[in-house]
Formats: sequence, C-alpha cells, structure tokens
Amino acid sequence: MKENTPNQNPRERAGILDRPLPATVVCLLAAYAAFTLTRAAFLITNWHIYAGTLSPAHTLGLFRAGLIFDTTAILYLNAPVILLLLLPLHRKERPLYYHIVRLLYVVLNMAGLGANLIDCVYFPFTGKRTTASVVQEFANEGAGGLGSIIAGQAARHWPLVVLFIILGVWMWKCFRPRPARARRPQGLLAYYCLRTVVFLAAIPLVVIAIRGGVGKSTRPITISNANEYANRPAETGIILNTPFSIMRTLKKTPFQVPDYMDDDRAAQLFNPLHEPADSLAFTPRNVVVIILESFSKQHFGFYNRTLRGGTYRGFTPFLDSLCNNAALTWRYSYANGRKSIEGMPSVLSGLPNYVEPLFLTPASLNHLSGLARELGENRGYTTAFFHGAQNSSMGFHAFARATGFQRYYGRTEYNSDPQTAGDDDFDGTWAIWDEEFLQFYSRKMSELPQPFMTAVFTASSHDPFRLPERYEGQFPEGESPLQRCVAYSDNALRLFFRQASSQPWFDNTVFVITADHTSQQIDPFYTTSLGNYCVPVILYAPADTTLRGYDEEKIIQQADIMPTLLGLLHYDRPYVAFGQDVLHTPAPETFALHWLPESSGYEYVSGNYLLQFDGRQTTAAYRFRTDSLLHDNILATMPPDTLTLLEEQMKSVIQQYMQRMTQDRLVPGR
Repeated sequence: MKENTPNQNPRERAGILDRPLPATVVCLLAAYAAFTLTRAAFLITNWHIYAGTLSPAHTLGLFRAGLIFDTTAILYLNAPVILLLLLPLHRKERPLYYHIVRLLYVVLNMAGLGANLIDCVYFPFTGKRTTASVVQEFANEGAGGLGSIIAGQAARHWPLVVLFIILGVWMWKCFRPRPARARRPQGLLAYYCLRTVVFLAAIPLVVIAIRGGVGKSTRPITISNANEYANRPAETGIILNTPFSIMRTLKKTPFQVPDYMDDDRAAQLFNPLHEPADSLAFTPRNVVVIILESFSKQHFGFYNRTLRGGTYRGFTPFLDSLCNNAALTWRYSYANGRKSIEGMPSVLSGLPNYVEPLFLTPASLNHLSGLARELGENRGYTTAFFHGAQNSSMGFHAFARATGFQRYYGRTEYNSDPQTAGDDDFDGTWAIWDEEFLQFYSRKMSELPQPFMTAVFTASSHDPFRLPERYEGQFPEGESPLQRCVAYSDNALRLFFRQASSQPWFDNTVFVITADHTSQQIDPFYTTSLGNYCVPVILYAPADTTLRGYDEEKIIQQADIMPTLLGLLHYDRPYVAFGQDVLHTPAPETFALHWLPESSGYEYVSGNYLLQFDGRQTTAAYRFRTDSLLHDNILATMPPDTLTLLEEQMKSVIQQYMQRMTQDRLVPGR
C-alpha cells in the first residue's frame, strides 16, 4: 500500500485525468472569472474617466459584452491546455504530465491577466487598450528599460500587484485534481474512442468561439466590434481585454507616419480639417445614402455608351434613366478601397483606406465622426443605418455606432416588423432580398422625424448570386452570374423610388447612390489598376434642378461624398475628412487617391495624370484620360514641375492621414 501514498492516492491523482472534459470546463470558467475581476479592477482604477456617464444597467451590459471578447482571448491563451487535457492519451500513472499542463495553464493565463492589469494604468495615457503596435514600441526600450518602467509603476499601484498575486494563487488552486466520480470505461478501446470523440468535437466548437460566430456573413470578431456595445469610444476600454487587442493586431501593419515635408507645407497642399465655406444659412434637407454591393461601372449602360461599338446596354436600366434625366454624375468616379469594410468609412466618414482597413486596425477605436454624427449631434437630425444581414455582419453595426448613427435596422428588426414576411424573405446566405428590404427601408424612413440622415447597404448582388424564385429567368444573364443580380437590384431600386416618391419627405431629400467596391470586372478597361476602382457616384435631388448632368472633367472619390453633401447643405461646423466638396472645387484641384494592395503602393489621379507611388518614389505615370488601358508609362517624359507638384499633393494627403490615424485626431479639437 505504501507505493500509493508518497504524494497522493491514485484515485485523487487520476481525477483530472479520468475526467478531462469537466476539468477543462472548470479551468476555463476560472479564467472567465479572473478576466472579469481584472475588468472590474480596470473600471475602478479608471473611474474618473467614467464617473457620471455609466448607469448600473449599462455597466452590466458592458461587462456582458466583454465576455464575448474574453471568450476569444481565453480560448487563444488556453488552446495548448485544452489540447493537452483532451488529447486521447493514457495518462493515469503520469503525474508529471499533469504538473506540466498545470504550470502551462497558470503561466499563459497570468500573462493575459497581467496585461489586463497593466492596462489599468496605461489606458488613461492612450485612451484605448494596448495593441501590438504599442508592444512593438516598448520593445525598443530593451529588457532593462522596460523592467524599470514596470517596476516603478508596480510600486505606485501596489493594489494591482496584490490582485495579480491573488489571481495567480486562484488559477493554481483551480487546477487541483479532483477525485473521479465515475470509473474509467473498461478496456483501452472504449477509453480511446470516448476521448477521441470528445477531442474531435471540441475542435470546431473552440474555433467557432474564437471566431465569434459561424456562417459566411460572420467575420472573425475584431476590436472594432466593441463599438457595437459602447456609447462612446472610452467605453470600449471596459468591453475589450488587452490580450484580445494584442492578438487581433499582431499581423496588422501599423500606420507608419512618413516625413515627406513639414506640417505647414502639407496643410497648404491639402487640409483635411474642413472649415465652413460660406455664410449661407444651413439648409436642413434629408440625406439618403444608398451603397450598392459590388456595383462596378462595368455593369452600367450609361457609363459605357461607346463600349463594344456602342452595342453594350448594361444591366441597370433604372439607374441609367436616372443618370440620363434627373441626376448629376461623374465620368471619373472612384472607390477608395476594394472591400465592403473599406467602402463604408470612405463613403460615410470621408476616411479612405490606406495600407490597412480602418476597422481592422487599432485606429477603429479612435474618436470618429461622419455624416451621422455631424448632422445628428450638431444639427438635430434623426440618423439610421440599414443593412438586411444579421446585425453583427461585416462589422457594420460597430461602424454605425462608432460614427454616430442613432438607430440600426438589420435582419433582426426586419423580422420583428409585423408588416414584413420576416425570414421568409431571407436569401438563405447573406441577407433579406434587396427588393423587400428596400421597401422596408422606405417605409421606416416615413416613420422617422425630419430632417433625417440614413444609409442603406444592399446585399443581393453578392456571391452566391441567387435570385428569388419568382424572378428566375426574368433578368439578363450577362457574362458573369453577378450581372443578373445587378439587374435584380436595379429593379429593386426602381420599386424603392416608386414608393419613396409618394412620401412627404421625398422632395426635400438629397440621394447619393454609389457602390462599396467593384467586382468581377470583364472589359479590359475595368481590369486595369485604375479600372478596379471605377464605381458610380450619383447625386439626385428631386426638387433641385441644378443637380443634373454628366461631368466629364472633375474627379470624384468616395471620400468626397461627405464633404460634398455637407457643402450642399451649407454645413457651418468644422469637421475632418480626407476628401473635398467637389461641387465647389475647381476641376484641376480634384483628385482621387487609393491604396494598391497588390503592389503595396498608392495610385493618385489628378488633372490629366495618374501616378503610381511605392511610398518612396513614383514608379509610373500615365495620361489616364487618353490612355485608358495604361499602356504608355510617361514618367520619363512628364513635365518635371507637374510631376513634383502632383507628388507633393499626394504625399501631403498620405502624411496627414497617417498622422491623424496614429494620433487619434479624426475629429476637430483633438
């Protein structure tokens, strides 16, 4: 009997090994409890930031939202522990194995908890949770410098050190083995079969939890998703945890601020701080922004009158008629990105995509503005965002909250509306069909107090390119499956405008119709580096006959939409946007600038020229108006003065963008 007693009896030693699944659950629950305690410590330490702004109910909601982000962080940290506990190995007589796993569990979790506690102190200096870029900054201090910084702060904030020690003991104790309540299945075959089933079942569950959901419309959860639950940017510090923020930004290229010129010269060339342009009284018109999924100019008949010998008819008869008869549009109009998550900030906030999508970087927690905040907070507008997918899809809900939208209408709100057919109108993959959702959109706008500012993002012109059964065979097929869906969505817009035109708010409304990005380009013109950014920008005001025509001189980009609309309303407050009021900017001064991910460089369009720039020097130049396929690189023969001026203009935009992104200066006064 003595061989069983030196350390602990076999039943006690085997407890955690005979029951690995309950043991794993207990360990994870202990981690959740510890993370919640550090969140409470964060709130207490930084109470001066939140005092007077948090109700008990809202605070509880922030803590509940924090569990979503804790799940990702805890499962990332504990992935090796989960693997080692659930692996179908015969470990009963191997106490050393258990001690190694226990040590690993404590070390990994204490690293995460320690990061949370450090941010209790560091957060007031940055206004956001620590990210990978901050870690990289401190890496330059060296071990000695960083150690002295931590030691100094630890002495000043000793209660947090005590809490850290208590949590370490707690985590160690929670991993203690427990007596098995059930015997191990008889026979090695049954033993291994049961453990294998548990192990294989756990893998997809862990992956889904880390990702933040399942399904094509669910993106992996990022730091920007915290905006869905926060009323102001500072509250994301309560919701997030530091390990999550670091993990989600490890592979993200931080914005690098170049030193092309002094700040005064940069501001002379382009100033993103827009001041009131005139003394005319503000005009409170309703603003409606319609963002169409994947609507490249490729698919329009209007913009392609000479394509294929003048025989091309396109797939947008309704929008073509609008452009021909009632709206203002531009020949040279461009997106600022290639993804939906890049198009949203460009269109609604004047913040283009350079290097990394804004909402996948730490800058997504900056103080942000946009049409919704400017008109909602400063001019009393009712603001609402509409997207027919599940409310967390594509990060749009987070974007809407962060930029000041007061209301959000997604699939949840559509399904709860008694006047809709609910999920009977779901396309089976992404969202509510465009026709039904746009009718819902029009009806809901009629319920909003005027003036209002709303935006809708359509969804049906997206892979897998399905149509409602009643429309099978009703729209032209085209050369791509996308094009029949474009035709369907164009018809949905026709029905939307037919309904909206009978509403009392219609004549006092300015509509902007654009696309988030291009997709499935076919004609050679649209497959060039510039053609990949050709999207429509259509400005339509039913009662304003001055907004008519086809401008073939000026250049417009998505980032110009916000300044142009605010200029049209004679908006009288300063705001930040990396675009221009195109209606009041001379044609030679208009431009478009976008990031080329395939070459990790920029493309700048101004005047008659297109420049391609690698961040250090111009690598190519084209006369894009006459050389539409970009065949002739004229960099060597381009007038030197013109090249220098265009380079300076482009560099001034890039430099100020990077400065404001890294310094959280995307709203005036910061």
